[in-house]
Amino acid sequence: MTLYQIKPSFQALLRPLMFWLNRRGVTANHITLCAMVLSLITGVVLIIHPQPGLFVLLPVVLFVRMALNALDGMLARECNQRSRLGAILNETGDVISDISLYLPFMLLPQSSIPLVLIVVFCALMTEFCGVLAQTINGVRSYAGPLGKSDRALVFGAWGLSLSIWPQIVAWNNVIWGVATLLLLWTIFNRCRSALREEGVK
Repeated sequence: MTLYQIKPSFQALLRPLMFWLNRRGVTANHITLCAMVLSLITGVVLIIHPQPGLFVLLPVVLFVRMALNALDGMLARECNQRSRLGAILNETGDVISDISLYLPFMLLPQSSIPLVLIVVFCALMTEFCGVLAQTINGVRSYAGPLGKSDRALVFGAWGLSLSIWPQIVAWNNVIWGVATLLLLWTIFNRCRSALREEGVK
């Protein structure tokens, strides 16, 4: 079970906004770029001021980014805005956004820089394996347990917790360790799903 499974319900809530944006000439690529720029700006702010209190920005930005990601996909599919450029922006934008939003965690007190770098690397590998599955069987894999939306929930919640209770920074490395294990599990599941769907035993 991952948050990706509730995506249709979330999209239904956003559909009126999607039609409103389409009528005003806003494209899927505009939305994708907005999500990436928002993530970059937030990441720069947190790198310049790596204070636990400022990490309250993460749950807000991650939720907005999730909504923007849903909107760009809906605009592309339902408003005939699919393009090769859009596909490139979508995948690279997700990678750049993840790096921007999660790297600042390594600057927090009592946070292991190598562990955070491993988490970011594994997060990028989950997306790579999802796309790899698509090259094999034409279907992108969103297998969990720690896909993009799930990561947003976990790290957004941790950012909010840090802003309320700064003393829990002592648990940072435990979070990174657990996240690494879940990400490795996700990588395995995405590769396995690609092989299973391809008929490889």
